[in-house]
Amino acid sequence: MDTEFAYWIPNMAGGFLTTEYPHEDQWDWEYNKKVIGLAEEAGLKYALSPARYFSSHSADHSLEAITTAAGLAEATEKIHLISAIHTGLWHPGPVANAVVTGDHISGGRFHINVVTGWFKKEYTGFGEPWLEHDERYARSEEFISVLKGLWESGRNGEPFEYNGRFYQISDALAKPAPKGQPLVFQAGNSVAARKTAARVADVFFLNGNYLKDAKEITDSVKKYAREFGTEPPRFAINSFLLQEDTEQEAKKILEQIIDQAPEETLKAFKEQVKQAGQASPEGEGMWDDAELRDLVQWNNGFRTGLIGTKEQIVERIRQLDAIGIDIVLFSSLNYTENLPRFGEELLPLVREAEPIRDPARVTA
Repeated sequence: MDTEFAYWIPNMAGGFLTTEYPHEDQWDWEYNKKVIGLAEEAGLKYALSPARYFSSHSADHSLEAITTAAGLAEATEKIHLISAIHTGLWHPGPVANAVVTGDHISGGRFHINVVTGWFKKEYTGFGEPWLEHDERYARSEEFISVLKGLWESGRNGEPFEYNGRFYQISDALAKPAPKGQPLVFQAGNSVAARKTAARVADVFFLNGNYLKDAKEITDSVKKYAREFGTEPPRFAINSFLLQEDTEQEAKKILEQIIDQAPEETLKAFKEQVKQAGQASPEGEGMWDDAELRDLVQWNNGFRTGLIGTKEQIVERIRQLDAIGIDIVLFSSLNYTENLPRFGEELLPLVREAEPIRDPARVTA
């Protein structure tokens, strides 16, 4: 199978878990240089640098996403860097140039993850307006359209014009052009998120999810793309990787992680994310049905099911591939231990595995 893999760059405190269970939660620059070297050696395709500006759950320290990704691009040779960016906090014009700069630093290995925003404090805390749910996605769609338009102007030498509701661009010639092909990643779960991805995104990120629900999301995005006459995006899913010698041992560690999670912190986080779903017209969002145990891993990563023996994990990756997942994004307890293990034990098995040809067999 040719499934691609990505890891969450640990540029913020917490280690992507809200728990007192022992795990690596370093976030400093030297640690990140060490980890990305291990990821590159292990054979991962992508590294995603998240963005957080105000404390949420346990993320009370954070290195800025674009500059972190650009710095790591210089320190690597093969792995592709993805930087998160919040629409509404940045203008797409300078961001387009920042991505091209990362693209030049890396020799064509730099991409962008457009974050529409769910955490109200990140906007109001900086004095920026907090838009209604679908308005935020309308802004993101324009943001992505401007990014791609500016990159194309750099390639073809023709000035770029754009007259939208949120952005107006006049006679912009974006030079230099990218050396590679920057991809635009976008996440979400609502109808507005899915339609935006179907129209303008290259890759759609799913929160961690059960197979049946993940397939429903990918199928709906493809359906919207057919309606719009666009090429559907590829699909990536969040996960938490927990490989042990036996299934019982993996499940025991998982329950210990959950049992040692601070309940009050999780409840506060649930209040923060609740509006992410309720604010959409259909009342559903990325964390809409999340239980407290799901929120221990910040993006429902436990649900994806990469927990068990290496054989069980490979089988779940086969199932994800069968329902249309192209990229598996993961975090883990200890990157310095688990990234080499992934490269030595799991990735070779994935590459040898035969794809499942019947998706219906998986979701049943």
